[in-house]
Amino acid sequence: MRDILIVGAGQAGLQTAVSLREGGFDGTVTIVGAEAYTPYQRPPLSKAFLHGESDVESLELRAQDFYDENRIDLICGETVTSIEFDGAVGHAHTASGRILAFDGLALTTGSEPRKLPIEGADLEGVLYLRDISDAIELKRRWDAATTVVVIGGGFIGLEVAAGATRDGKKVTVLEALDRLIARAVSPEMSEFLRAAHERRGTSVRLGARITRLVGEGGRVTGVELEGGEVVPADVVMVGIGVVPRGDLAAQLGLESINGAVVVDEFAQTSRPGVVAAGDSVLLPHPLGGGMQVRLESVQNAVDQAKIAASTLLGELVAYDAVPWFWSDQADLKLQIAGLSTGYDSTVLRGDPDSEHFSILYYRDGRLIAIDTVNNVHDYLAGKKALSQGQTVPPDAAADASVALKTLVVA
Repeated sequence: MRDILIVGAGQAGLQTAVSLREGGFDGTVTIVGAEAYTPYQRPPLSKAFLHGESDVESLELRAQDFYDENRIDLICGETVTSIEFDGAVGHAHTASGRILAFDGLALTTGSEPRKLPIEGADLEGVLYLRDISDAIELKRRWDAATTVVVIGGGFIGLEVAAGATRDGKKVTVLEALDRLIARAVSPEMSEFLRAAHERRGTSVRLGARITRLVGEGGRVTGVELEGGEVVPADVVMVGIGVVPRGDLAAQLGLESINGAVVVDEFAQTSRPGVVAAGDSVLLPHPLGGGMQVRLESVQNAVDQAKIAASTLLGELVAYDAVPWFWSDQADLKLQIAGLSTGYDSTVLRGDPDSEHFSILYYRDGRLIAIDTVNNVHDYLAGKKALSQGQTVPPDAAADASVALKTLVVA
């Protein structure tokens, strides 16, 4: 390969380019991204950036000098609209009329917010938070807002809610399910988060059925619930998940499920010479078990991109990194290692009321994941055990007076 094109300028796209150069690739490397900004960190958007503790420049993953020195051609503010192949050579067409030739392709297109499909969703003041433009718009309205409604009790929604409550706003979280972050954590952790946010002043409404958004003069003023109750809102922040950007994958006829392109453990798609990485990808569970998973995390974007780059370089390395995640919700630091999907029992270490505890997840008596709140020592011990194929006996794990790292066994 002499010309590699990377479609998508997020964390996965940049890491693919970096790893290609680190692996000795000497051909052309081009990254094309739809946003006007160079690759940047997304996690701070709902926290430090929103509260004025960081700016656009501080979010940049690399300075321009890095791209120049590593001969990475970065094209921002440009959308790839179609891709076609003539044998081993491909051509990507962009919205502005560019044609980019390549013989190696990486799709790192990422995801976009799931839109709220109800009346009033297009009112002014109804916002999403996925990229810098979204964060700038939310920040612009932040100081003047006194009532904030967050639709969706996931990670992003709870991070925004925690910050808004800390800033003295009246905040209501509306979650359609019967618990928070139901897809990722246990009922015990969901209940802790509900109680912790309510202790801090956030109103959490579970099982909320939203009928429409209401407004005056084109601007949102509230969220109407089933039964007619209207929850007042100067700002409505919608966080009901994301959907993969799968248009190009579909156009190329790549195997995909619900928009997510399917890859193997080497980040290979169903078409030779095309790899994919990041949260638009469905991959084999990194720790085995035969499941396919879609991982929305910085860790996955970075680690899977390294695998994709190796594959483009002709070196097949299987992806086996332990998934890990974190969420800072005001003074609560939730850290997760492993994937709890399919667990059949849990062990609680510590007292949730102390806001310093851990939950260990087991399947058939073997540790598969750990969640911690303000407990970095347990998190690091659990993550290390999972990465080394070790476990912690369930009958010993509950004793929080004993360091978790001393309980790890092969």
